Amino acid sequence: MKALVHICRVLVGGLFIFSGFIKLNDPLGFSYKLQEYFSYDVLDIPSLIPYALGISIFVVVFEVVLGVFLLIGYKPKFTVWSLLAMIVFFTFLTFYAAYFEKVKDCGCFGDFLKLSPWQSFWKDVILLVMIVILFIGQRHVKPLLTKFGLSVTALLSFIFSLWFGYYVLMHLPAFDFRAYKIGDNLQENMSLPPDAQRAVSDYIWTYKLNGEEKTLTDRGRGPKTYDEIVGVETVVIKEADVPKIQDFSIESEDEDLTQQFLAEDKLVIIVAYSLEKAEIEGMGGLKAMVKKAQDKGYPVIGLTASGEPKKKEIQDTYHLDVDFYLCDEKVLKTIVRANPGVIVLEKGTVTQKVHWNDLEDLKF
Repeated sequence: MKALVHICRVLVGGLFIFSGFIKLNDPLGFSYKLQEYFSYDVLDIPSLIPYALGISIFVVVFEVVLGVFLLIGYKPKFTVWSLLAMIVFFTFLTFYAAYFEKVKDCGCFGDFLKLSPWQSFWKDVILLVMIVILFIGQRHVKPLLTKFGLSVTALLSFIFSLWFGYYVLMHLPAFDFRAYKIGDNLQENMSLPPDAQRAVSDYIWTYKLNGEEKTLTDRGRGPKTYDEIVGVETVVIKEADVPKIQDFSIESEDEDLTQQFLAEDKLVIIVAYSLEKAEIEGMGGLKAMVKKAQDKGYPVIGLTASGEPKKKEIQDTYHLDVDFYLCDEKVLKTIVRANPGVIVLEKGTVTQKVHWNDLEDLKF
């Protein structure tokens, strides 16, 4: 039992630290996932949506700190009880999402690793088993440091987690795992390679032949001889590959200008998923950046999901000589974790990306 507890202690503690740190690297992204869970279509508790960011920060900091507590043996009873409560809640959540097919990606490891709801559920079940072992054998969770050392390490882990979360919120995630990171070409990420996996499906044919109803399963040819096709059911055996980027677009009221802008030698894009919710201080700093970029020969455009009246209001209020084009809100939230944020493209390749707090870091 003692050896088993030690093994579970290392695995659970390490996984909680890793999972928590990945989400702590992008608490805004995790808050978007929580908003999805809180929506009418999933848990139907929209009253929590305005508090998603605060809940996100609390959960991920608590996750990291609990992992550290477990590894060093700090307050084992509190730690094990907290881990058990957290994993029971997460297991319920992932089962609900998987069984009712409400959420496609659980968000457990942010954009670093995408898990399906069922994969996430079974991961939580395994964690639940290990935490139950820790619960039963918590007397074997001994401290690894002196009392003073435990207190200092616990406090430092809490302070570091809060500082890191604050830092990435005020700037951008320190590690970017999305398809819009610096160095990625958007046109390449919007297409598939020639060797991409195509969907593989079985076709289950129901047909009549000589007055008798029969079935045939094949890959789409159907029965060679029949009197009547009663019906056909399709079962996907292997999903097709999809491009890393599927919904990115730059649209005016009249046309899709995506390829035209991605072919530009250089282009600055102001990304503001919602002009209504954009940070006032951030919007106020855009005018100087726009002028600097345009003086250096960079075309500057804006991307938003907001409507035409708000675009015009923003242009007038902040004196921005910039045309705003339409793009899906979810896509814009993925491109840059800021509202507003700025990306710089060269023939569709992302060369710079900044939070509005770091506009002065842009080089033209």
